Amino acid sequence: MKQEKANKIKLVKIWEILSQETDENNPMGTQTLIKKLKEIGIDCTRKTLYADIDTLNAFGYEILCTRGVSNLYYVVDRKFDMPELRILIDAVQAASFITPKKTKEFVDKIAHLSGSRSAEVLKSNVVEFNTAKSKNESIYYAVNEIALAIRQGKQVEFLYFDMDINKKRVYRKDGAKYTVSPYATIFSNDRYYLLCYDDKHKNMSHYRIDRMSNVCMTDKPVNSIVYTKPFDVKKHKGQVFDMFTGRPEKVRFLADNSLIDVVTDKFGDTVKLYSAGEKSFSFTADVQVSKTFLAWCCGFGKSLKVTSPASVINELKEYTKELFEHYN
Repeated sequence: MKQEKANKIKLVKIWEILSQETDENNPMGTQTLIKKLKEIGIDCTRKTLYADIDTLNAFGYEILCTRGVSNLYYVVDRKFDMPELRILIDAVQAASFITPKKTKEFVDKIAHLSGSRSAEVLKSNVVEFNTAKSKNESIYYAVNEIALAIRQGKQVEFLYFDMDINKKRVYRKDGAKYTVSPYATIFSNDRYYLLCYDDKHKNMSHYRIDRMSNVCMTDKPVNSIVYTKPFDVKKHKGQVFDMFTGRPEKVRFLADNSLIDVVTDKFGDTVKLYSAGEKSFSFTADVQVSKTFLAWCCGFGKSLKVTSPASVINELKEYTKELFEHYN
Protein backbone atom coordinates (compact mmCIF):
# COMPACT_ATOMS: atom_id res chain seq x y z
CA MET A 1 0.00 0.00 0.00
CA LYS A 2 1.39 3.42 -0.91
CA GLN A 3 2.34 5.36 2.20
CA GLU A 4 0.18 8.32 1.17
CA LYS A 5 -2.93 6.10 1.10
CA ALA A 6 -1.77 4.22 4.20
CA ASN A 7 -1.59 7.44 6.21
CA LYS A 8 -5.22 8.23 5.33
CA ILE A 9 -6.49 4.99 6.83
CA LYS A 10 -3.93 4.51 9.60
CA LEU A 11 -6.05 6.04 12.38
CA VAL A 12 -8.98 3.81 11.44
CA LYS A 13 -6.83 0.69 11.53
CA ILE A 14 -5.23 1.60 14.87
CA TRP A 15 -8.68 1.98 16.43
CA GLU A 16 -9.94 -1.19 14.74
CA ILE A 17 -7.02 -3.30 16.01
CA LEU A 18 -7.18 -2.00 19.58
CA SER A 19 -10.98 -2.15 19.88
CA GLN A 20 -11.08 -5.72 18.58
CA GLU A 21 -8.00 -7.23 20.20
CA THR A 22 -7.55 -5.47 23.55
CA ASP A 23 -9.27 -4.83 26.83
CA GLU A 24 -8.15 -3.92 30.36
CA ASN A 25 -6.83 -7.47 30.89
CA ASN A 26 -5.20 -7.78 27.48
CA PRO A 27 -3.34 -4.57 26.54
CA MET A 28 -1.13 -4.36 23.44
CA GLY A 29 2.46 -3.15 23.43
CA THR A 30 3.79 -0.47 21.10
CA GLN A 31 5.95 -2.83 19.06
CA THR A 32 3.15 -5.37 18.67
CA LEU A 33 0.80 -2.67 17.38
CA ILE A 34 3.44 -1.34 14.96
CA LYS A 35 4.01 -4.90 13.71
CA LYS A 36 0.29 -5.49 13.13
CA LEU A 37 0.05 -2.27 11.15
CA LYS A 38 3.05 -3.28 9.04
CA GLU A 39 1.41 -6.66 8.27
CA ILE A 40 -1.42 -4.80 6.51
CA GLY A 41 0.96 -2.51 4.64
CA ILE A 42 1.03 0.50 6.97
CA ASP A 43 4.44 1.76 8.12
CA CYS A 44 4.42 3.48 11.49
CA THR A 45 7.11 4.60 13.90
CA ARG A 46 6.92 4.77 17.69
CA LYS A 47 6.83 8.57 17.55
CA THR A 48 4.04 8.80 14.95
CA LEU A 49 2.06 6.13 16.81
CA TYR A 50 2.07 8.26 19.97
CA ALA A 51 0.81 11.24 17.94
CA ASP A 52 -1.88 9.13 16.21
CA ILE A 53 -3.22 7.82 19.52
CA ASP A 54 -3.26 11.35 20.95
CA THR A 55 -5.31 12.41 17.91
CA LEU A 56 -7.80 9.56 18.40
CA ASN A 57 -8.22 10.45 22.08
CA ALA A 58 -8.70 14.13 21.21
CA PHE A 59 -11.66 13.19 18.99
CA GLY A 60 -13.33 10.96 21.59
CA TYR A 61 -11.94 7.55 20.62
CA GLU A 62 -10.71 6.68 24.10
CA ILE A 63 -7.54 4.59 24.17
CA LEU A 64 -6.06 4.01 27.61
CA CYS A 65 -2.33 3.63 28.15
CA THR A 66 -0.11 2.09 30.80
CA ARG A 67 3.20 3.90 30.57
CA GLY A 68 6.43 1.92 30.63
CA VAL A 69 9.53 1.01 28.62
CA SER A 70 7.01 -0.09 26.03
CA ASN A 71 3.63 1.54 26.41
CA LEU A 72 0.61 -0.78 26.70
CA TYR A 73 -2.59 0.34 24.99
CA TYR A 74 -6.14 -0.93 25.41
CA VAL A 75 -9.78 0.00 24.80
CA VAL A 76 -12.47 -0.61 27.43
CA ASP A 77 -15.40 1.42 26.11
CA ARG A 78 -17.76 -1.11 24.49
CA LYS A 79 -21.28 -0.51 23.18
CA PHE A 80 -22.30 -3.57 25.17
CA ASP A 81 -20.75 -5.01 28.30
CA MET A 82 -20.28 -8.74 28.90
CA PRO A 83 -23.48 -9.37 30.94
CA GLU A 84 -25.58 -7.62 28.26
CA LEU A 85 -24.02 -9.73 25.50
CA ARG A 86 -24.53 -12.88 27.56
CA ILE A 87 -28.26 -12.08 27.84
CA LEU A 88 -28.48 -11.54 24.06
CA ILE A 89 -26.69 -14.81 23.35
CA ASP A 90 -28.93 -16.76 25.74
CA ALA A 91 -32.03 -15.20 24.13
CA VAL A 92 -30.86 -16.29 20.67
CA GLN A 93 -30.09 -19.80 21.92
CA ALA A 94 -33.53 -20.13 23.50
CA ALA A 95 -35.56 -18.71 20.59
CA SER A 96 -37.17 -21.58 18.74
CA PHE A 97 -37.91 -19.59 15.57
CA ILE A 98 -34.18 -19.06 14.89
CA THR A 99 -32.74 -21.97 12.90
CA PRO A 100 -29.62 -23.86 14.09
CA LYS A 101 -27.54 -22.34 11.29
CA LYS A 102 -28.61 -18.78 12.07
CA THR A 103 -28.24 -19.39 15.81
CA LYS A 104 -24.53 -20.11 15.34
CA GLU A 105 -24.11 -17.07 13.07
CA PHE A 106 -25.93 -14.76 15.52
CA VAL A 107 -23.93 -16.01 18.51
CA ASP A 108 -20.67 -15.35 16.64
CA LYS A 109 -21.73 -11.83 15.68
CA ILE A 110 -22.98 -10.94 19.16
CA ALA A 111 -19.86 -12.34 20.83
CA HIS A 112 -17.56 -10.29 18.60
CA LEU A 113 -19.24 -7.09 19.74
CA SER A 114 -17.09 -7.51 22.85
CA GLY A 115 -13.82 -7.67 20.88
CA SER A 116 -12.10 -10.77 19.55
CA ARG A 117 -10.46 -11.78 22.85
CA SER A 118 -13.60 -11.54 24.94
CA ALA A 119 -15.59 -13.18 22.14
CA GLU A 120 -13.71 -16.44 22.66
CA VAL A 121 -14.54 -16.33 26.37
CA LEU A 122 -18.21 -15.69 25.65
CA LYS A 123 -18.48 -18.49 23.07
CA SER A 124 -16.61 -20.97 25.25
CA ASN A 125 -19.29 -20.53 27.92
CA VAL A 126 -22.29 -20.83 25.61
CA VAL A 127 -24.86 -23.31 26.87
CA GLU A 128 -26.96 -24.91 24.15
CA PHE A 129 -30.59 -24.97 25.23
CA ASN A 130 -32.67 -28.04 24.53
CA THR A 131 -34.91 -26.00 22.23
CA ALA A 132 -36.69 -27.40 19.18
CA LYS A 133 -35.40 -25.08 16.47
CA SER A 134 -37.26 -24.09 13.32
CA LYS A 135 -36.00 -25.41 9.98
CA ASN A 136 -37.52 -22.52 8.01
CA GLU A 137 -34.48 -20.52 6.82
CA SER A 138 -36.72 -18.10 4.88
CA ILE A 139 -37.97 -16.52 8.12
CA TYR A 140 -35.28 -13.81 7.82
CA TYR A 141 -36.48 -12.83 4.37
CA ALA A 142 -40.06 -12.85 5.70
CA VAL A 143 -39.21 -10.57 8.65
CA ASN A 144 -37.43 -8.13 6.34
CA GLU A 145 -40.34 -8.08 3.87
CA ILE A 146 -42.87 -7.53 6.67
CA ALA A 147 -40.81 -4.69 8.16
CA LEU A 148 -40.55 -3.06 4.75
CA ALA A 149 -44.31 -3.35 4.22
CA ILE A 150 -45.05 -1.81 7.63
CA ARG A 151 -42.76 1.15 6.87
CA GLN A 152 -44.31 1.71 3.45
CA GLY A 153 -47.91 1.08 4.53
CA LYS A 154 -48.45 -1.84 2.13
CA GLN A 155 -50.24 -5.16 2.49
CA VAL A 156 -48.37 -8.46 2.45
CA GLU A 157 -49.31 -11.78 0.94
CA PHE A 158 -48.02 -15.22 1.86
CA LEU A 159 -48.71 -18.93 1.99
CA TYR A 160 -49.41 -20.47 5.39
CA PHE A 161 -48.74 -24.08 6.32
CA ASP A 162 -49.05 -26.71 9.06
CA MET A 163 -46.96 -29.87 9.44
CA ASP A 164 -48.41 -33.33 8.82
CA ILE A 165 -47.47 -36.58 10.55
CA ASN A 166 -44.53 -36.98 8.17
CA LYS A 167 -43.29 -33.47 9.03
CA LYS A 168 -44.18 -32.23 5.56
CA ARG A 169 -45.78 -28.89 4.83
CA VAL A 170 -49.54 -28.84 4.25
CA TYR A 171 -50.64 -25.44 2.99
CA ARG A 172 -53.89 -24.02 4.28
CA LYS A 173 -56.68 -22.87 1.94
CA ASP A 174 -55.40 -25.43 -0.59
CA GLY A 175 -52.34 -23.31 -1.25
CA ALA A 176 -54.21 -20.03 -1.80
CA LYS A 177 -52.46 -16.88 -0.66
CA TYR A 178 -53.34 -14.87 2.44
CA THR A 179 -53.40 -11.08 2.02
CA VAL A 180 -53.35 -8.97 5.18
CA SER A 181 -52.50 -5.49 6.46
CA PRO A 182 -49.41 -5.86 8.70
CA TYR A 183 -49.43 -3.98 12.00
CA ALA A 184 -46.51 -5.26 14.07
CA THR A 185 -44.36 -8.30 14.83
CA ILE A 186 -44.64 -9.86 18.29
CA PHE A 187 -42.33 -12.23 20.15
CA SER A 188 -44.33 -14.47 22.48
CA ASN A 189 -43.60 -17.82 24.13
CA ASP A 190 -40.45 -18.34 22.04
CA ARG A 191 -42.40 -17.74 18.82
CA TYR A 192 -42.39 -14.83 16.39
CA TYR A 193 -45.80 -13.65 15.15
CA LEU A 194 -47.20 -11.22 12.62
CA LEU A 195 -50.01 -9.12 14.08
CA CYS A 196 -52.21 -7.88 11.25
CA TYR A 197 -55.68 -6.79 10.20
CA ASP A 198 -57.52 -9.41 8.18
CA ASP A 199 -60.03 -7.91 5.75
CA LYS A 200 -61.82 -11.24 5.31
CA HIS A 201 -62.54 -11.75 9.00
CA LYS A 202 -62.70 -8.02 9.86
CA ASN A 203 -60.44 -8.39 12.91
CA MET A 204 -56.86 -8.45 14.13
CA SER A 205 -55.19 -11.82 13.55
CA HIS A 206 -51.88 -13.54 14.30
CA TYR A 207 -49.73 -15.74 12.10
CA ARG A 208 -46.56 -17.54 13.08
CA ILE A 209 -43.80 -16.18 10.87
CA ASP A 210 -41.93 -19.50 10.86
CA ARG A 211 -45.06 -21.05 9.28
CA MET A 212 -45.20 -18.48 6.48
CA SER A 213 -43.58 -18.86 3.07
CA ASN A 214 -43.40 -16.80 -0.14
CA VAL A 215 -43.89 -13.60 1.86
CA CYS A 216 -44.16 -10.62 -0.45
CA MET A 217 -45.10 -6.96 -0.09
CA THR A 218 -47.88 -5.94 -2.48
CA ASP A 219 -48.66 -2.60 -4.11
CA LYS A 220 -52.01 -2.44 -2.30
CA PRO A 221 -52.12 0.01 0.67
CA VAL A 222 -53.01 -1.34 4.10
CA ASN A 223 -56.56 -1.06 5.34
CA SER A 224 -57.05 2.43 6.79
CA ILE A 225 -58.20 0.87 10.08
CA VAL A 226 -54.52 0.16 10.83
CA TYR A 227 -53.99 3.91 11.19
CA THR A 228 -57.39 5.11 12.39
CA LYS A 229 -58.32 2.54 15.06
CA PRO A 230 -56.21 2.82 18.25
CA PHE A 231 -54.58 -0.50 19.10
CA ASP A 232 -52.52 -1.23 22.20
CA VAL A 233 -50.14 -4.08 21.28
CA LYS A 234 -48.91 -4.53 24.86
CA LYS A 235 -52.46 -4.73 26.23
CA HIS A 236 -53.49 -7.08 23.44
CA LYS A 237 -50.60 -9.43 24.18
CA GLY A 238 -51.74 -9.59 27.80
CA GLN A 239 -55.31 -10.46 26.81
CA VAL A 240 -54.55 -13.39 24.51
CA PHE A 241 -53.21 -16.77 25.58
CA ASP A 242 -50.51 -18.46 23.46
CA MET A 243 -51.48 -15.94 20.77
CA PHE A 244 -54.93 -17.48 20.24
CA THR A 245 -57.60 -14.84 19.82
CA GLY A 246 -61.12 -15.21 21.16
CA ARG A 247 -64.15 -13.35 22.45
CA PRO A 248 -63.22 -10.24 24.49
CA GLU A 249 -64.48 -10.39 28.08
CA LYS A 250 -63.80 -8.66 31.38
CA VAL A 251 -63.26 -11.59 33.74
CA ARG A 252 -63.03 -11.57 37.53
CA PHE A 253 -60.86 -14.13 39.33
CA LEU A 254 -60.23 -15.42 42.84
CA ALA A 255 -56.71 -16.79 43.32
CA ASP A 256 -54.37 -18.22 45.92
CA ASN A 257 -51.62 -15.83 47.07
CA SER A 258 -49.03 -18.20 45.59
CA LEU A 259 -50.17 -17.02 42.13
CA ILE A 260 -49.44 -13.31 42.62
CA ASP A 261 -46.24 -13.52 40.54
CA VAL A 262 -48.03 -15.56 37.85
CA VAL A 263 -50.82 -12.99 37.57
CA THR A 264 -48.53 -9.94 37.44
CA ASP A 265 -46.26 -11.69 34.90
CA LYS A 266 -49.26 -12.36 32.67
CA PHE A 267 -51.31 -9.18 33.05
CA GLY A 268 -48.60 -6.68 34.02
CA ASP A 269 -47.76 -4.71 37.13
CA THR A 270 -50.74 -2.38 36.61
CA VAL A 271 -53.31 -5.11 37.35
CA LYS A 272 -55.11 -4.26 40.61
CA LEU A 273 -55.04 -6.99 43.27
CA TYR A 274 -57.50 -7.03 46.18
CA SER A 275 -57.11 -9.02 49.36
CA ALA A 276 -59.75 -11.73 49.76
CA GLY A 277 -58.71 -13.19 53.11
CA GLU A 278 -55.37 -14.29 54.51
CA LYS A 279 -54.50 -16.69 51.70
CA SER A 280 -56.21 -15.37 48.57
CA PHE A 281 -56.79 -12.30 46.42
CA SER A 282 -59.14 -11.20 43.64
CA PHE A 283 -58.49 -9.31 40.42
CA THR A 284 -60.18 -8.39 37.16
CA ALA A 285 -58.57 -8.63 33.71
CA ASP A 286 -59.58 -8.06 30.11
CA VAL A 287 -59.03 -11.36 28.31
CA GLN A 288 -59.93 -13.04 25.06
CA VAL A 289 -61.83 -16.19 25.88
CA SER A 290 -60.52 -19.13 23.86
CA LYS A 291 -59.70 -22.81 24.41
CA THR A 292 -56.18 -21.82 25.48
CA PHE A 293 -57.59 -19.36 28.03
CA LEU A 294 -59.84 -22.08 29.48
CA ALA A 295 -56.85 -24.45 29.62
CA TRP A 296 -54.80 -21.74 31.37
CA CYS A 297 -57.47 -21.39 34.05
CA CYS A 298 -57.67 -25.13 34.61
CA GLY A 299 -53.91 -25.47 34.80
CA PHE A 300 -53.86 -24.00 38.32
CA GLY A 301 -56.44 -26.40 39.71
CA LYS A 302 -58.17 -25.09 42.83
CA SER A 303 -55.66 -22.23 43.18
CA LEU A 304 -57.52 -20.15 40.57
CA LYS A 305 -61.26 -19.64 40.10
CA VAL A 306 -63.29 -17.52 37.67
CA THR A 307 -66.06 -15.77 39.64
CA SER A 308 -67.70 -13.83 36.78
CA PRO A 309 -69.19 -13.48 34.24
CA ALA A 310 -71.53 -16.48 34.29
CA SER A 311 -70.98 -17.14 30.57
CA VAL A 312 -67.27 -17.81 31.12
CA ILE A 313 -67.98 -19.96 34.19
CA ASN A 314 -70.37 -22.08 32.09
CA GLU A 315 -67.73 -22.43 29.36
CA LEU A 316 -65.24 -23.65 31.96
CA LYS A 317 -67.76 -26.19 33.28
CA GLU A 318 -68.38 -27.47 29.77
CA TYR A 319 -64.64 -27.56 29.03
CA THR A 320 -63.81 -29.59 32.15
CA LYS A 321 -66.77 -31.89 31.47
CA GLU A 322 -65.42 -32.61 27.98
CA LEU A 323 -61.98 -33.36 29.43
CA PHE A 324 -63.47 -35.70 32.04
CA GLU A 325 -65.44 -37.59 29.37
CA HIS A 326 -62.36 -37.72 27.15
CA TYR A 327 -60.35 -39.54 29.81
CA ASN A 328 -63.19 -41.60 31.22
